[in-house]
Amino acid sequence: MHKLRSREWFDSPEYYSFSRKAWLRSQGFTHEVFDNKPVIGICNSWSELTNCNAHLRTVAEAVKRGVWAAGGFPLEFPTISLAEMLMKPSSMMFRNLMAMDVEESIRAHPLDAVVLLCGCDKTTPAQLMGAASADVPAIVVPGGPMLSGLHRGRELGAGTDGRKLFDQFRSGRLTEEELCEIEGCLARSAGHCTVMGTASTMTSMAEALGMTLNGSASIPAPDSRRLMSAELSGRRAVELALEDLRPSRIMTREAFENAITIDMAIGGSTNAVVHLIAIAGRLGITLTPDDFDRVSRRTPCVVNLKPSGEYLMEDFFAAGGLPVVIRDMLPLLHGECLTVTGRTIAQNVEAAECFNREVIRETARALSAEGGTVVLRGNLCPSTAVIKHTAASPHLLQHRGRAYVFENKDQMMAQIDSPDLPVDENSILVMKNCGPKGGPGFPEWGQIPMPKKLLERGVRDIVRISDARMSGTSFGTVVLHVTPESAAGGPLAIVRTGDEIVLDTAGQRLDIQLPPEEIAQRLAAFTPPEPKYRRGYGKLFLDHVLQADQGCDFDFLRK
Repeated sequence: MHKLRSREWFDSPEYYSFSRKAWLRSQGFTHEVFDNKPVIGICNSWSELTNCNAHLRTVAEAVKRGVWAAGGFPLEFPTISLAEMLMKPSSMMFRNLMAMDVEESIRAHPLDAVVLLCGCDKTTPAQLMGAASADVPAIVVPGGPMLSGLHRGRELGAGTDGRKLFDQFRSGRLTEEELCEIEGCLARSAGHCTVMGTASTMTSMAEALGMTLNGSASIPAPDSRRLMSAELSGRRAVELALEDLRPSRIMTREAFENAITIDMAIGGSTNAVVHLIAIAGRLGITLTPDDFDRVSRRTPCVVNLKPSGEYLMEDFFAAGGLPVVIRDMLPLLHGECLTVTGRTIAQNVEAAECFNREVIRETARALSAEGGTVVLRGNLCPSTAVIKHTAASPHLLQHRGRAYVFENKDQMMAQIDSPDLPVDENSILVMKNCGPKGGPGFPEWGQIPMPKKLLERGVRDIVRISDARMSGTSFGTVVLHVTPESAAGGPLAIVRTGDEIVLDTAGQRLDIQLPPEEIAQRLAAFTPPEPKYRRGYGKLFLDHVLQADQGCDFDFLRK
């Protein structure tokens, strides 16, 4: 057996080896915990401010049971927690900060392996980024999706259905009393959103990368099997420490290609593009949006979940969950990739069985012949932009229209409900200054609300373009991640109301209909906006954040 990392803290002849053990024993531990037991850190993103992760203290206790049973010494520690619903300007602004917190907490402490407890959108990629950089044996335990909402006999998916119902309220189809009633039953338990939003996507990515136990991603948060999986993960963490099986051996180039394939098959969130690029960058693996595009072209979307389909995460779990998707996609995967189970990803899913082929379709009956994400290029997005075409309106995927431009989110919010807003169903809404630097923090503002005047006429979708992200629970014909962003002088900065824009999803193009000399003249006159921060973490973020096509990590954190 290799020498455990924790022995450097506890077995040296200096005074501090003695004192470290004495200080730990002040918590009531006996001397036996230092008898060459692997020290297993439990990295907990629990917080009452992060409703998705509010149950993770209970999950941590289950992990501890498993660690003790396998002969390890569990020590739980907190990091910052990223609350998708509560943090301003965006939880994405703090993903890199949490990743730094996770990395340095692992690196600084006597840990032989670490169990990562996550759930809410940014907590999963932040923990994977930190663990990849620290490269100490690690295993992910997702918190799982919440129970489906239930209102007057109708199942609701938090996020997706909430947005639709709120639009009904805006257009006068729901009363304030009805909206209040829905508010009380939309999210019925702890756990992340119960649709294939960013949280479900990223925990699925953790499993597809090989960083979780088989089937762990989709177990509902209140289900007792969530705690069973946590206990088994604690047991496995001890073995990972003894085997010295590190993230860098699991999250290989081939593993990331597997994850991208599964992302397309499940109709995952567009945010996965940014997060997977960032995680890979911590390991010295270069992913680009072109990798996603290449994989998307050969991968059918087979998971029939909102916002791209009909069902919810509880249905997905009952149907067999991610192991079924992985098994079905094996011809497109690197089946030999190693996972935290010690077995290959192909071996993990040998016994996977589907119990509902309406939820997880056979490839012959796929929702879409290609994956959910299309990468666009053009004179409006020379680096790239993305669109989730499976959640868009088919009739708008090839569209030509006149732009109505909002210079920022505040202007958009002030005008979007105006009865005099000069737009119709053919208009294209454009919003600037919502990217990594412009937002700042790359907020989820990309699903610009439908203008109230159009909702009242029964129009449900128009083309919307921005350099923002959008929630994975969102839907509509929405072009996102326009890169370079407007605040950095990208072409989006020079769009004016009345300019004609052409979206050609089939041709993977997004273009403004202006002669090159006019574009060059407008760009030459561009003046960057004043920075939103001049001190603290905000300044660090603005000075070092990369663009969307590079994962929005900090330039100094990529390997």
